[in-house]
Amino acid sequence: MDESTYNGTVPPQHIPQPIRSDGAGNVDRGPRNIMRDLENPDLLVPPVTDAGLIPNCRFSFSDTHMVLKKGGWSREVTVRELPIATTLAGVNMSLTPGGVRELHWHQQAEWSYMLLGQARITAVDQLGRNFIADVGPGDLWYFPPGIPHSIQGLEDGCEFLLVFDDGHFSDLNTLSISDWFAHTPKDVLSANFGVPMEAFQQIPSEQVYIYQDDVPGPIDTQKVHSPYGTVPQIFKHSLLAQPPIKTAGGSVRIVDSTNFPISKTIAAALVEIEPGAMRELHWHPNQDEWQYYLTGQGRMTVFAGNGTARTFDYQAGDVGYVPFAYGHYIQNTGTNSLWYLEIFKSDRFQDVSLNQWMALTPAELLQGNLHIGEELLHALRKEKSPVVKFPVFSYYPK
Repeated sequence: MDESTYNGTVPPQHIPQPIRSDGAGNVDRGPRNIMRDLENPDLLVPPVTDAGLIPNCRFSFSDTHMVLKKGGWSREVTVRELPIATTLAGVNMSLTPGGVRELHWHQQAEWSYMLLGQARITAVDQLGRNFIADVGPGDLWYFPPGIPHSIQGLEDGCEFLLVFDDGHFSDLNTLSISDWFAHTPKDVLSANFGVPMEAFQQIPSEQVYIYQDDVPGPIDTQKVHSPYGTVPQIFKHSLLAQPPIKTAGGSVRIVDSTNFPISKTIAAALVEIEPGAMRELHWHPNQDEWQYYLTGQGRMTVFAGNGTARTFDYQAGDVGYVPFAYGHYIQNTGTNSLWYLEIFKSDRFQDVSLNQWMALTPAELLQGNLHIGEELLHALRKEKSPVVKFPVFSYYPK
C-alpha cells in the first residue's frame, strides 16, 4: 500500500520520516503507525543530544483498559502499564449525575484533582469524626490510608484524577463495603448489627464498585451529626483558589503538607507553561515525579547521567514520569498554554534549579568547569523562576 493513502488522512508531504536534519536516518517504507509517529516526533527523530537508554517515561490513559459501569467509568495507569512508575499510580474516573464510587477504603493514601463537574465526598476517621464536602474543578481531596470514604457525582456529573502512593496500586483491588458484606455469612451480619438475617436478603453478591443513584439533595440535608465532631484537618483543598507563583513564562501552584496539612504522603504542583516557554532545567532531590498532562502539548527531556538522555512528547491525558534526582525540563510545543500536574510521594514539594545553583556558585568554578564567558555568568539568576521565557531564545512550533 502506498503510504500516501494511509488512513486517507495524512497528505504525503506531512508524513514524518526518521531522518534528522544532519542527515542521520532513512525513509521508513514498511508497516507503521503514522498517526502515532505524528504524536511522538521526538521518539521518531530524537534530538541529537539524546543518547543511551532510559526506560519509557510516558503512557497515555487512552491506551488503558476502560471499566464501564452504570454510574460511570474508570481506567488506571500503574506499574503494569508504566513499569518505571513505582512510587505512584493514577486512576482517571468519571461519574454520572448521581453516580457513586461506593463506600470503600484503601491500604494506600488517595489524592485527587477534580478535572470537571462537581462531586460530593464523605469520610469518617478512626475516632468517629465525620466529613462531608462538595468539590468542583481545581479542588483536591486527600484521604489517608484506611479512612473509609465515598464519591458521588452531582447535577452535571464529574471527572477526576485519583493518585495513590504506591505504583502497584489497582483501584479494582480496594476494600469495598459491598464486597465485605457479600463475603460475610448472614448470621454473622445479623449478630453484628442486631437485626434478623432477613434484613440482608437483598445485599449485593459481589463488589459493586460504581453504581447509579439519584442526585443527592443540598449538602445541608445530608449532614450527619457525630457525637465526636468533625475531622480536625479537612480532606479538601481548593488549589485553583490558591494564588499562583507568577513567572515570565507561566505560573505554578504548590500544594503539600504546609498548606494542606492532611496530605502527609503526596505533594504536588500545578504548572502552567505558556507558548514558547519552558519548565526550567531542574531536578527533585527527594522523590520520583509522576505527571499528568491536563491541556496542550509539550516535550520533556530526561537526563540520567553517564551520557544518557531521552526525549518524550506529551498531550492531554498522558502520564509522565521522572526518576528521583534525574535532570529534566519541559517545553511547550503547542500554540496554547500547557497545563500539567507534578506529583510526588512526599509531604513536601522540593526542586533544585540548575540556574539558581550556578548563580550561587563561585564564578571561577563555573568558568573552569564549563568554559563559559561573562555573558552567561551575568545572566544567571539567584532567585528561582520555575517557568522561563526569553522572547529571542524561546521555543515556538514550526
